Amino acid sequence: MFVFDDTEKISVTEGDSVSLNSGLPEIKDNDKIEWRFLNTLIAEINKRLDRFTVYEDVLDGRFRDRLKLDNQTGSLTVTHTTTEHEGDYKLQMIKSFSLTVYARLPVPVIISNSSNCSSSSSCSLVCSVVNVSHVTLSWYAGLGVLSSISVCDLSISLSLPLEVEYQDKNTYSCVLNNPISNQTTHLDINTLCHTCADSVHCCGPTEAVIRLVLSALVGVATVIILVYDIRSRRAERDQAHIHTSGA
Repeated sequence: MFVFDDTEKISVTEGDSVSLNSGLPEIKDNDKIEWRFLNTLIAEINKRLDRFTVYEDVLDGRFRDRLKLDNQTGSLTVTHTTTEHEGDYKLQMIKSFSLTVYARLPVPVIISNSSNCSSSSSCSLVCSVVNVSHVTLSWYAGLGVLSSISVCDLSISLSLPLEVEYQDKNTYSCVLNNPISNQTTHLDINTLCHTCADSVHCCGPTEAVIRLVLSALVGVATVIILVYDIRSRRAERDQAHIHTSGA
């Protein structure tokens, strides 16, 4: 009597062969299979190392020239059985795992390379990240990739430029991704790109205040000049009137 994995009972006549089915359609690349008899290792498959081994000399050599191992499924066949081969056969399947831990992704930063006020028809932008590895940095227009750059092992900084027309109505975004996650920053053209056609868009808050102050000073000076001119003319008329009355 053979006891397979404590669940399946198999009977065979002495001298016959018996196959112990692993139940696997195929051994995977990283699988490791062990067959044990009375807790002694008698056969082993390590697919990752491409190693297929039967241990015929264990237990005083009772399995010598009697073990056949299926390299595809891991099933084990015992030939020319005797009462010495009666007992518990256990199949142990050991999976190996390769773990990769990815760093948490930073959020990409988009900055403008153009001046605060540009007279050109396009805006120069740069998307950048720092201290990253095993990532890809990409510019998207809608769902389409415009450009990308990747880094593998080193922890470095990445930058990716983009030229955008001021009147462009597309939706742009900068995406940083690795095999398991991503971070996205959407481009706001109105915030980062300005033309000189409109002074409101051209000037920053400080410059706008200076312009307002200068405008106010010019206005006040103009008023003062007008008042002075009016008074001067009035004084001249009064003086002329006095001379006329005296004569």
